[in-house]
Amino acid sequence: MSDPRTLACRPIGVIRSPHAAPPGTPIQPRMAQGVEGTVELRPEYADGLKNLDGFDRVWLVYWLDRAPEPRLRVTPFRDTVERGLFATRAPCRPNAIGLSPVRLLGIEGNVLRVAELDVLDGTPLLDIKPYSPQFDCYPEARAGWLDDAGPDARRTADDRFDTDD
Repeated sequence: MSDPRTLACRPIGVIRSPHAAPPGTPIQPRMAQGVEGTVELRPEYADGLKNLDGFDRVWLVYWLDRAPEPRLRVTPFRDTVERGLFATRAPCRPNAIGLSPVRLLGIEGNVLRVAELDVLDGTPLLDIKPYSPQFDCYPEARAGWLDDAGPDARRTADDRFDTDD
């Protein structure tokens, strides 16, 4: 049995998308209409996909492998005001974990075809979980400063979190 104080994650696959670099990449799946890609699971995990095809959406949990060093204050893509990191979805996190509820189009062997993909090509996949509206949807929930961002706020990434800074 492993030591519960030790954290170890190994990628179970890779995400393939048309997004080569952060600038121009949609900042959330809702802003990635029409963007399709694949999730390539390592073959030894293919059996874990059984029964997943009945879900419209899946959560992709991934490692933001090109994220910059962590910052505790950031100006998020949909704002011009500096915010605390944990009140944003900025990629420069202490643990560079990403989460996206993408649309599942189909499964062929160990490959998922997905849509509304907001992830960079080649991103390491850590896990897949089914999206359940019964558990994952809280339409009445407040969204802090995002409630005031408005429909004209930025929808794609720029270079503000590039690692070359």
